[in-house]
Amino acid sequence: MMLHYLQPAKLQTRKIVYESVFSARDSATLEHLKELSSRRRVIEESINQSSSITEAIAREMSGGLTSHCLRDLQKLEQYLPLLENLIFHVDLVSSNYRVVRWISELKFCWSSALSSSSFFNFRGPKFFQIDNLHYELGMSLYLYAALLRERAIEILPADLVQSAAIFREAAGVFQYLANEVFSTLQSAQSVERPLEATPSMSTVMSLICLAEAQAVTIRKAEEKGTTVGLLAKLHCGIADLLGEATAILYSNTIEYKDISSHFLEFISSCKALHELRSLKYLAESLKIADQVGVAVGVLRNALINVKKKVPGEESWRSIFTKEIDDVADMLRKFENENEFVWHEKIPDSDELPQPQGSKIVDPIPYHPKRWERELSFKI
Repeated sequence: MMLHYLQPAKLQTRKIVYESVFSARDSATLEHLKELSSRRRVIEESINQSSSITEAIAREMSGGLTSHCLRDLQKLEQYLPLLENLIFHVDLVSSNYRVVRWISELKFCWSSALSSSSFFNFRGPKFFQIDNLHYELGMSLYLYAALLRERAIEILPADLVQSAAIFREAAGVFQYLANEVFSTLQSAQSVERPLEATPSMSTVMSLICLAEAQAVTIRKAEEKGTTVGLLAKLHCGIADLLGEATAILYSNTIEYKDISSHFLEFISSCKALHELRSLKYLAESLKIADQVGVAVGVLRNALINVKKKVPGEESWRSIFTKEIDDVADMLRKFENENEFVWHEKIPDSDELPQPQGSKIVDPIPYHPKRWERELSFKI
């Protein structure tokens, strides 16, 4: 089983009406602005949980989609190409003082789902305003990627192959955000921003999605009877990906001083769980190679270390407990066999072998779509 954490998609935003701020020169531009506002409004109502429509009507409007997550993805897929087109045309005249004023009047505001202050604010979430269309694009894309990740988790019990592909798709969107979108906002260093609106957090989320994609791929490999030696490397590869994410988060304690401790615990717990699974498979491969004493040492050391890392979250703790029990059972069997058959010396902890990580998944690159329509403004 995998540990799950759905908080990244719990963003909120404030209402935006594009046509009330931008001055359109022609009816086609005005229509585009109104459609942008309309497409965004259904996203606002869904993520802010302020919609008054019934479940049956929502399902009918989406073409019969029963998954709330899929419906939100559909709404974003209809909004993002329109937004890309607006940004394309606004960037051509971005230095015009009227355009600068219009964008500031829109007041793009988004909350953070990964900030610790978001969980202890009784007046509602804290909103961060940045007067930049690329901020709106970035947060909308971040929500899209987080919902893709949520969808991958949603279909995991039914379709391992599709789940892994969607995790990789989400990783690709996060990677695009880090390299192409949020990097353009770094010049506005003085503006307070949500943790999500930083290139490094998008990189962290991309690494997490890749780790989850590999975890799903391993489940498929286990069903096919893949060798234990390879499984040890694949689980270690997941731990390596999560180690990279951890290193990023702890490399800038100022930027991430308000990060949720629950999010950090999720990453460290996933890393510890897959390290344990990697060592379990390593011990099994050593046993097959008649190195029972070394296998015993690996399992003893693994149990000592993992018991210091059991998470507080109950659903995660139960998965940990089962894994620890399985490893403990394996250790007892190996110890008994070594005592009565092999009589091998148990190496010291610093003499034990460590698995070498292997990564077999890559992000699926994200290619933005733009609804190409000429826009003209009164400037």
